[in-house]
Amino acid sequence: MSLIPATILTGFLGSGKTTLLKRVLAEAHGQKIAVIENEFGEENIDSDILVSDTQEQIIQMSNGCICCTIREDLRATLQMLAAKKRKGLLEFERVVIETTGVADPGPVAQTFFMDDEIAESFLLDSILTLVDAKHAEAQLNDRQEARRQVGFADQIFISKSDLVSPEQLDDLMHRLKHMNPRAPQKAVHFGEVALSEVFDLRGFNLNAKLDIDPDFLKEDDHDHHHGHDHDDHTGHDHAPGEACNHPSHGHGHHHHHDDDVKSFVFKSERPFDPAKLEDFLSAIVNIYGPRMLRYKGVLYMKGTDRKVIFQGVHQLMGSDLGPQWAEGEARGSKMVFIGIDLPKDILLQGMEQSLV
Repeated sequence: MSLIPATILTGFLGSGKTTLLKRVLAEAHGQKIAVIENEFGEENIDSDILVSDTQEQIIQMSNGCICCTIREDLRATLQMLAAKKRKGLLEFERVVIETTGVADPGPVAQTFFMDDEIAESFLLDSILTLVDAKHAEAQLNDRQEARRQVGFADQIFISKSDLVSPEQLDDLMHRLKHMNPRAPQKAVHFGEVALSEVFDLRGFNLNAKLDIDPDFLKEDDHDHHHGHDHDDHTGHDHAPGEACNHPSHGHGHHHHHDDDVKSFVFKSERPFDPAKLEDFLSAIVNIYGPRMLRYKGVLYMKGTDRKVIFQGVHQLMGSDLGPQWAEGEARGSKMVFIGIDLPKDILLQGMEQSLV
């Protein structure tokens, strides 16, 4: 049986998860989707699109989709679904997990890597994060869960963008880009999201290309490490290198907020020493793992002619051999770290010291 792709749908209360889900379920796409609601007393998938009463844990829908509400842990629910599929009792091609609006998607994502039985049946495709343009500023300022949801995202959909001015939308998009440069952002009306933008994004596929917005890197070329956060680039109206950690600065629209979820990028043209890099990353993950939301890179390693594709979530990390370096291709490493108050200097210095 081939692996069943799974999508994690997250976003703060009221961001439109249920609306998007209804649209995905109601559309005549011919796919059978199992929806797992990791619910927390929120509105569950509205009964108007369900066929049977909600006493059962598994509900068959009119278009052949199925729906379950987690009353136990996610692992048990996934195992049950996989077992029923194997026995031919349930028919579905993919799974969507809708987290509660206040959930940290990290532990949900980790379920797919920590449990061998789950890993043998499911493939985590991506984490989709919905952001409500109207309320995002307050939510991102006040709620760490909202910031973490952005940090984890493989794709960000911005809802309710028609309720804010173009400037407010632009500010929000800049802010999100600083928090997570890997995730493409799209302002959407949920009636119109193409399924190709929701499924098979391969955000967790180690062989997928590393998506870091090239313009994000361009802005900072004068900075030795090409790192990029609120503290280290010019163009502010305070001195370069001077910390900017009070949110009321009036400079440019990128920097109204010193969010605790930030990203920075390490780049080098020298190869890594595999043993040194492994030692360093193991030590870092041991200390900072809970604060490391996503880290992902394409690495140039001594001793192999192939790219090494690396990624991690919290304390879990893994690498795969990617394609060969092409003839004449400039070899180099590029790695993005997204996390909560990570010690940028220590990380960049440690990466530097792990080079050959």
